[in-house]
Amino acid sequence: MSQPAPRPDHRLRIAVMGAGSIGCHLGGSLAGVADVTLIGRVAAMDTLRARGLALSGGGRPRLRVDTDGGPLGVRLATGAEGAADADYVLVTVKSANTGEAARELAPHLAPGTVVVSFQNGLRNTGALAEVLTGRPVLAGMVPYNVVRTGPGAFHQGSGGTLMVEAVRHAEPLVAALTAAGLRIEARHDMREVQCAKLLMNLNNAINALSGLPLRDQLGQRAYRECLALSQSEALAAYAAEGIQPARLGPIPARLTPRLLRLPDGIFRRLATATLSIDAQARSSTWEDLQRGRPTEIDSLQGEVVALAARHALPAPVNRELVSLVRRMEAAGPGAARRWSGGELLAKVTTMR
Repeated sequence: MSQPAPRPDHRLRIAVMGAGSIGCHLGGSLAGVADVTLIGRVAAMDTLRARGLALSGGGRPRLRVDTDGGPLGVRLATGAEGAADADYVLVTVKSANTGEAARELAPHLAPGTVVVSFQNGLRNTGALAEVLTGRPVLAGMVPYNVVRTGPGAFHQGSGGTLMVEAVRHAEPLVAALTAAGLRIEARHDMREVQCAKLLMNLNNAINALSGLPLRDQLGQRAYRECLALSQSEALAAYAAEGIQPARLGPIPARLTPRLLRLPDGIFRRLATATLSIDAQARSSTWEDLQRGRPTEIDSLQGEVVALAARHALPAPVNRELVSLVRRMEAAGPGAARRWSGGELLAKVTTMR
């Protein structure tokens, strides 16, 4: 169903379904150029109402966003009715909650509302479209890390360019995100982009198991070898499926495992020129475990395991990483062990 082109004087109405780290980052960034409603859990909305919203990192000045619904602030809602008048709904819930979010949104969305999935994983756009029939549902991708650093405070710890499907429905959103100071690129190959992003996200589990900031963890060759093994299994599964992941940086995806295996000094020099990761950056899996929340491991390593099984390929490293993260989930915040690079590499290679 087509969406009428917004009038030149039209201020976009954007709802964010899932006001966690990514949702608050996107919604808060857009508050100066659009009417934004953040939709999240009661406790999270109470915190934002009391403390406001603070954004940092990403090479932009620190930003404080009012949460009283003022002209340069955001509105807060705890139910999908908050999206009732939206031109766009940005879905940023965890992958396991996508179906539930779609069912909650369905009764409230106008026929022309455009829904954009800015989530990890490969299946969320399809899951949304299955429920939200007749409405445009687009794939998006967030390449960088955003971590909660305090009540109502969110920090972008790494760099990169947002991506969204290159269709007419996306043009006003692309313009708004650009006006908000965020880099965004419209792409015709979002399936391949999402597969490339999954390769990057395979480090989430390894980072969580290490307990280290991303920059420190990636600086150690043993952890990178774990990631290289995980990515190699994914690339083999992609090849069997006929998928060629998009090139998102200076190095083709198929060569990334080779880069990861370089000695620390050489890797650091190359990474300094191509990666932007600050000292506060952590993976979303680490943050979930710290807060006692379920992780997205089934949509990360679990996706590789499932795809490999479809083609009768082994994926023992990814299978073991799934198992280790699930044990950390069961142990609860602060109770699980931290794995050194050598210990983790020995553990996953015994499964091969």
